[in-house]
Amino acid sequence: MEARDLSRGLESPPVSVWPPREAPPAFQYSPEHVAGAGEDTDPSEITFPGCNCLTASCVANTCSCLRHGENYNSSCIKYIGSEVDYTRPIFECNAMCRCGESCQNRLIQRGLQFRLEVFKTVKKGWGLRTLEFIPKGSFVCEYAGEVLCFREACRRIQAQTPEDSNYIIAVREHLYDGQIIETFVDPMNIGNVGRFLNHSCEPNLFMVPVRIDSLVPRLALFAAAAISAGEELSYDYSGRFLNIPLIKREQEVLEEDNVMKKPCYCGAKSCVGFLPYDSSLCYASGKQTFGKVSQGNSCA
Repeated sequence: MEARDLSRGLESPPVSVWPPREAPPAFQYSPEHVAGAGEDTDPSEITFPGCNCLTASCVANTCSCLRHGENYNSSCIKYIGSEVDYTRPIFECNAMCRCGESCQNRLIQRGLQFRLEVFKTVKKGWGLRTLEFIPKGSFVCEYAGEVLCFREACRRIQAQTPEDSNYIIAVREHLYDGQIIETFVDPMNIGNVGRFLNHSCEPNLFMVPVRIDSLVPRLALFAAAAISAGEELSYDYSGRFLNIPLIKREQEVLEEDNVMKKPCYCGAKSCVGFLPYDSSLCYASGKQTFGKVSQGNSCA
């Protein structure tokens, strides 16, 4: 039987499915964000100016896109190991830049680089795994979907039943002046392979907002450690970096909250037992549903 490409030719390499005779619930595949209901901003619109570099690959001391420093090194994100390293914003060269397509500062926009497979898990529904070795720091995939306004994100969350899976993620980036940029993405109906990533309390991926053509961030997932072929890919839905322990207040909130939570089946030694949720999107008339939340990097 010929292997099915879940992306229908929109990704290279193709995304396989296992078992081959089964298929996840239908959705429209899109490698990048699209504008959702109630969102005035078009994620595909080019609003950033380009650099004037005439070299094959840009360098930090001359390129306007790299004013915060170099982002990548040989297709890997730089400075792995500390949450502080990701507090600075990341801007890639874009369609308006004069540098070449081989520029080292063009990584996320090139799409998938590793062979990935969507597969049926025992307890967690569908999941995502790699079919080849992934070095630490490598870009793995994006979490792409419909970009929503806050009101629409809340409406969709509150319309869910306790049995529904939630795909909406809220990314909050803290600016140097105290302001917060919020981005809400829902890949349930329109999205990419990232929608199949399950939560883990000890994840092998971490998320970093990356901007290319506009202020709307691409939600890029990088390997937190070397990942073996066949290993399931996961990230922490709470947005904590490399499983940093909960602060005291976060732990108190979890312990005091006596409503029913969704169990976590990640199997990690440090598993907290329940999936994270974002209460800012989930409460309406005493009803609770569950949402992902990710704390992003700071912008300056």
